[in-house]
Amino acid sequence: MNVCHFGDCRDILRRWIAEGVKVQMCVTSPPYWGLRDYGVAGQFGLEFTPQEYVERMVEVFRLVRELLADDGTVWLNLGDSYCAAPKGSLNRQDKSGLTSTRTQEQSPIGISKLRVKDINSKQATNPNADGLRRNHSFGDLKAKDLCMIPAEAALALRADGWWLRSKITWCKKVPMPESVRDRPTSATEDIFILSKSANYYYNADAVRNPPSESFLNDPRWQTGSTDENEKEGYEAAGAQHPKKIHKMFDKQRGHSRRHAGFNDRWDAMPIAEQMRFGSNMRNYWILGPDPYPEAHFATFPREVPRRCILAGSKPGDTVLDPFFGSGTTGEVAQALGRKWIACELNPAYEPLQKRRTAQLGLVLFEKEGA
Repeated sequence: MNVCHFGDCRDILRRWIAEGVKVQMCVTSPPYWGLRDYGVAGQFGLEFTPQEYVERMVEVFRLVRELLADDGTVWLNLGDSYCAAPKGSLNRQDKSGLTSTRTQEQSPIGISKLRVKDINSKQATNPNADGLRRNHSFGDLKAKDLCMIPAEAALALRADGWWLRSKITWCKKVPMPESVRDRPTSATEDIFILSKSANYYYNADAVRNPPSESFLNDPRWQTGSTDENEKEGYEAAGAQHPKKIHKMFDKQRGHSRRHAGFNDRWDAMPIAEQMRFGSNMRNYWILGPDPYPEAHFATFPREVPRRCILAGSKPGDTVLDPFFGSGTTGEVAQALGRKWIACELNPAYEPLQKRRTAQLGLVLFEKEGA
C-alpha cells in the first residue's frame, strides 16, 4: 500500500478490482466542473456539459464501490461553479506551471462569452466553427446561473445505488475573493457521505466536539455545591430569577419541537459522562486556510481529510483517493496510522506528492503501463 498510480483513474480502479484490492473508505475531491484547465489530456472538469461531468462521476464511483468494504464509506468534496467566464483564465500558464491548450469555445469556462440565446438551441454544431455553443443538453442553464453541480452529482450517485447519508457544508473562514457585485461571495463547499448500505462503519466518538467553555464553567458542576450556593452561582452567572435559570440550562433552548423527558434524562446522566462526550460532530465545518507553498492551487486543508478518516476508518485500514492531486489525503492518512492507495492523471504532481508523504514512510509511485 501507500502507492499512487498515474493514469486514468477508471483504468486503474478496474485493474485493482481484478486484483481483489479492498479499501475501507474513499476521501477525495475531484476537479470541479468548468473551473480550471489542468493542461492534461483526459482530465475531469472540462466536459462539454454538466450532464457529461456527472455521468463520469457516476462511472468513477461505481468502480470505487466495487473496491469498497461492505461497511465502507465515501467522503466526496465537490464545489460548484457558475455559468460564466473568468476573465482571461484560459490560454495562460497557471500557478501549477501547466499551460492550457483548449480554446475558450472548447471549454465550458467560456460559456458566458457566447450568445445565451443559442445555448438551448436543439441544433448542435461544431463549437469551433463560429464561436457559438448550441447544445440542447444544457436545458434551462443560462449565463450567470449557479450550476448546482454538487447537488446534481449527489442525486445521480444516490440514483445509482449509493446511500446518501449526509451533506456537510465546509464554511471557509478565508474564501477566495470575488469581484461580483450582484450576489454574495462563494465561501462554502459540499462534502457528501455516501455508503454502500444502510449500515456502515462510523466512529462518532473520534470526531466529537469537546464540551464548550460555558459548559465547563457551568456553576452546577462545582464540587460540594449546596442548594444555597448553587443559587449564588446562578446569580453570579447572570440568572436572577427562576425563569432565567430554567432558560439558561434548558438543553433544548431554541428548538421548536420539544422532546419530552430530554432534560430529565440529561440531568440524570453522571456529570463525568456529560463532560466526557461533548457533542456530536455537526454537518457544518468552519475551517481556516491551510497554507500550502507548492505549485498546486486546488488543495483542501488537511483538517478536511483528517475528520473524514477519523470517522470512517480504524488504524491500519486503507484509504483510497482516486483524484490524488498533491497528496493531501495520503499525508493525513499516514499521520493517522492508515494506509492509502491513490490515482492521479497528471504526472507533473509526482514531486509534490513525494514531498508531502515520503517523510512519513515508504511511498511508491507507479505510472500506468510501466
